[in-house]
Amino acid sequence: QVQLVESGGGLVQAGGSLRLSCAASGRTFSNYAMGWFRQAPGKEREFVAGIRWGTFYRDSVKGRFTISRDNAKNTVYLQMNSLKADDTAVYYCAASSRLLTSTPWQSRDMDYWGKGTLVTVSS
Repeated sequence: QVQLVESGGGLVQAGGSLRLSCAASGRTFSNYAMGWFRQAPGKEREFVAGIRWGTFYRDSVKGRFTISRDNAKNTVYLQMNSLKADDTAVYYCAASSRLLTSTPWQSRDMDYWGKGTLVTVSS
């Protein structure tokens, strides 16, 4: 079992930055692919970024968001710059034991989820 707890969400103006963190506990963190997903009001949950052997991003966040992990701290981060109103959503951290060689990662391929943290970007 893996427990995931997100933090770092909040209210920010368009063009601003936030860094999300996801602290993991339980089984060996480094064995898991870690991803960030988001769900805006009235929309389906969507893949944002993932990291395992490499990093993966949805097109709309490339060049603005950066995913990273610190295996010694069992933590994965999402640095979000140049935020836009369209980035407003609940952001979820997720972990998967699968290889996940193709993007975008799918929610059904993730084994564990955090409860989410709300990011609101005001225009």
